Amino acid sequence: MQILSIHNNYQIRGGEDESREAEEKLLREMGHAVDVYQEHNDRVPSIGAVPMGLRSIWSKESYNIVKQKLQQSNCDIVHIQNFFPLISPSVHYAAKSEGVPVVQTLRNYRLLCPNGLFFRDGLVCEDCMGKFIPYPGVWHGCYRDNRPATIAVATMLTVHRAMRTWLEMVDVYISLTEFARQKFIAGGFPAEKIVVKPNFVHPDPGVGNGSGGYALFVGRLSVEKGLDTLLAAWNYLEGKVPLKIIGEGPLADQVVESVKRLPNVEWLGRKPITEVHKLMGEAMFLVFPSKWYETFGRVAVEAFAKGTPVIAANIGAIAELVDAGRTGLLFSPGNPEDLATKVQWAMAHQELLAQMRQEARNEFESKYTAQQNYYRMMEIYELAANRSLLKI
Repeated sequence: MQILSIHNNYQIRGGEDESREAEEKLLREMGHAVDVYQEHNDRVPSIGAVPMGLRSIWSKESYNIVKQKLQQSNCDIVHIQNFFPLISPSVHYAAKSEGVPVVQTLRNYRLLCPNGLFFRDGLVCEDCMGKFIPYPGVWHGCYRDNRPATIAVATMLTVHRAMRTWLEMVDVYISLTEFARQKFIAGGFPAEKIVVKPNFVHPDPGVGNGSGGYALFVGRLSVEKGLDTLLAAWNYLEGKVPLKIIGEGPLADQVVESVKRLPNVEWLGRKPITEVHKLMGEAMFLVFPSKWYETFGRVAVEAFAKGTPVIAANIGAIAELVDAGRTGLLFSPGNPEDLATKVQWAMAHQELLAQMRQEARNEFESKYTAQQNYYRMMEIYELAANRSLLKI
């Protein structure tokens, strides 16, 4: 099978970038030919605000590139991972003009919410849900706290809703969890077009021993990821539980100040994935304090692969991944006191924590291996091909 994978990379590498590269690598290992068309957000500043806004609605350049690639190959599937902002939905039309089935992974909520997060002013926000024109997002300047930029995103969404792009130009959508699937259904997407396929971890990093004696956070240092909740909880704990923080982002200065003030808190910055996995395996548990509706929670599954339990906020998709009392614990989102309480419980119940390590690994082996994911991907590609044929 020959696949064209399309992806717009973020300036700060995250789970979306990791997950789509893992899929491409796995498909190649299984003998498939994978071509990649990708853009990088580092280009955005050089383009200019107005041209960038127009490009996000329809990129003639991207349309021509994809059309040419398809004309020069016997492509079986176009798999769109992320098209915003440089690539645009023009690639959907390029694929359909060549009669190639389209699969799109819903890695964020961009098609329902201008900032892609359902998150504003530190809280969950669904004001744009179900609105043909997402005007609340424009009013609040939700995309990058910039009203003109948000107008461009809202225009892209509205134009393509009017063109029925999301309804007619995609054969199968992939949602990473049932939680996210239900959000898209609530937002007007056809339920029969959305299937669930989680992310996976490959190669298997192997089980750790949890002997490091510390808690671990891995992720973007930002409000929606719950950094403020995490640091406030460790303030309550008064340095009794060592904490290592891996990642970078807009709240880096706040983390630096907290490291100075809080004993046993260490910021390691950005680390290679092999080192991240090693630290995960040695951690007593991973803390996942997100305050927004995560579409998945890749680092939680990576922790499961290492046999490390996860203490997570009871919100969004992450609450679907963590089985409280078996593979980890759940706390009230945005509540540092409750997080501190759950950490203290874990520290006081080492035997149960050890049992959770085995259950976390079992969860990985039963749901998130490369082999299982590959079989599911082939089912989805076949479904997309069959639906595309029915339209001809």
